[in-house]
Amino acid sequence: MPHPVIAWCALRLYSMLVWAAQPLLRRKLRRRARAEPGYAQAVGERFGRYAPEIVRQLQQVEPARADAPLVWVHAVSLGETRAAAILVAALRARLPHMRLLLTHGTATGRAEGAKLLQPGDVQVWQPWDTRAAVQRFLRTFRPALGILMETEVWPNLVAGCKAQGVPLVLANARLNAKSWRGARRLRALAVPAYRSLTAVWAQSEADAQRLRSLGAPVQAVLGNLKFDVRPDAAQRALGQAWRAHRPRPVVMLASSREGEEAMWLQAVAPIFERKTPLAKSHQAQAAITSEVTAMPSDPAAQVQWLIVPRHPQRFDEVAALLEGAGLRVARRSSWAEAPAPADVWLGDSLGEMQAYYALADVALLGGSFAPLGGQNLIEAAACGCPVVLGPHTFNFAEAAQHACAAGAALRVADLREGVQAACALALDGPRLEQARAQAQTFAQTHRGAAEASAQAVVALLERSQAKPR
Repeated sequence: MPHPVIAWCALRLYSMLVWAAQPLLRRKLRRRARAEPGYAQAVGERFGRYAPEIVRQLQQVEPARADAPLVWVHAVSLGETRAAAILVAALRARLPHMRLLLTHGTATGRAEGAKLLQPGDVQVWQPWDTRAAVQRFLRTFRPALGILMETEVWPNLVAGCKAQGVPLVLANARLNAKSWRGARRLRALAVPAYRSLTAVWAQSEADAQRLRSLGAPVQAVLGNLKFDVRPDAAQRALGQAWRAHRPRPVVMLASSREGEEAMWLQAVAPIFERKTPLAKSHQAQAAITSEVTAMPSDPAAQVQWLIVPRHPQRFDEVAALLEGAGLRVARRSSWAEAPAPADVWLGDSLGEMQAYYALADVALLGGSFAPLGGQNLIEAAACGCPVVLGPHTFNFAEAAQHACAAGAALRVADLREGVQAACALALDGPRLEQARAQAQTFAQTHRGAAEASAQAVVALLERSQAKPR
């Protein structure tokens, strides 16, 4: 534990820096809003300033919920919001009159979170981590309990909750080795924040060990909430309907991140006939260096390709990259009942990932081929879509390891090898069916975190309400 004086000085310095960074945050939001208008919505909330209608929402509660606890859940982005949805559903089953205060940091998270709201619930932006914004947030809402999803430990937010007597927990908690090393370097700031949490429920024992080393009060290892996702029947039907219009197997680059589409272009360059001049963009030139006639014997030439970028602000950029390389692109936003014939289908929509997994036979996992830590593979497994992983899965290390051991995933060295492996699997009917079954079994075997987490939250809430505040 850092010396109290050192910890106090570190928090003061941090507070000064985040206060001074507020103009930079406003500028960043304006820039992001050009691509995602949601970032221009209710900007004052980020600084703890709330419109009168927000306060009225708190006051206009049906009688049955008037005395119900206001449970605050913070889910910064899309992935955390989807995990939070699973926990919120389990909490509502135990606390049917519960009121929900939902906060986010990204526009995609906020859009997804809006689906979880019921009358009497409130949704606002996460307060920027200045002491003043945090105090205004807590004074306005006075939550009975706060739940931070996965990784979101902010020093002033934690300190403010401790000062106000608001129990604050970290649920579905994870801390990869890279983040752990960063926290160790800033231990004068990180350790007091982790130690001040009321409880931590970790995804894995490895996460728990790293969190404990920072002083976090880890009470249990409950698993990953994302295993409890239940594929939406309507989305699966939509994906299967799309699939019926295309006889060839479908291979998807799922949740691709910046740079990975160019890697994919380089990997598949030999199979596409160049019908238009190559674009002059640096990425396209780096990705495709020669014009080659298609080779039908190559497995990658026998499948239909689907690319779904992770971030919506990149949809146009990826489309331009593919078209600039001479490929015919059919964007989801222009589909009618079925995808149009094209070299590549581009999934440029939000909230349809399960439909894309139902459409695909095999998925290459985005974020794992560039050194970005990988994306969530559990949703793919739950939908019965086996995945091919690159070398970088440190964000989901344990899930990736277990998925490979269960036959639900396959590890490769790079995207070129991944393309060949994914296509070979998609074209091998018996092996593909086995992999599909193994993916679903893997997802089902690890369920149970939602009920365990909800039980822990309710128990903590009952203990908290029994104490004078």
